[in-house]
Amino acid sequence: MDEPRTIPLRPRDRLYAMVTLVLAVLLLPAAFARHPGRARELACHWALRMRFPAEDLTGLTDAARAAFTAARTEALWRHGQLLGLTSGYRDPLVQQRMFDEEVRRSGSTASARMLVLPPAESSHVKGIALDVRPHEGARWLEDHGARYDLYRMYDNEWWHFEHHPETGGRPPRRRPHPGVGHAFDNGDQT
Repeated sequence: MDEPRTIPLRPRDRLYAMVTLVLAVLLLPAAFARHPGRARELACHWALRMRFPAEDLTGLTDAARAAFTAARTEALWRHGQLLGLTSGYRDPLVQQRMFDEEVRRSGSTASARMLVLPPAESSHVKGIALDVRPHEGARWLEDHGARYDLYRMYDNEWWHFEHHPETGGRPPRRRPHPGVGHAFDNGDQT
């Protein structure tokens, strides 16, 4: 699977980022009137809701949601980068259905685990996993996410990040795919 660093920014993505930033700037006075201490975050949230209307942060842990919100606010305001969410929390039944479909599609449990984990092992079910978009946003998060305890976890999924504040700022070891060492470790071989 392509790394996000190898994918050039498409003109359309650049335009979306610019329009979203302009929209956030235009929304800033209303956001300031509503919540002066969080005006930039609120304006960013409103602008990104227009850009990614189907996005749903419900079910993420409070800490994961706060980390993602802070990261995307910085990404937009300081770097002009969009950071959207395609998938966060997943209900265990939804995760099981995804896993079962991948087993059927790929023909084996082992090959399915390269892309989807069963509910008992999925960080999406725990509310700490974030599948982000676009590629440039994932690239930005890979470069800056450690400030928010957000880390890319798998070589084969440029979009999958997890919130791990327990690492003390030390990035967890990235794995080749979800089925390798599914339990979180901090680089220890135990």
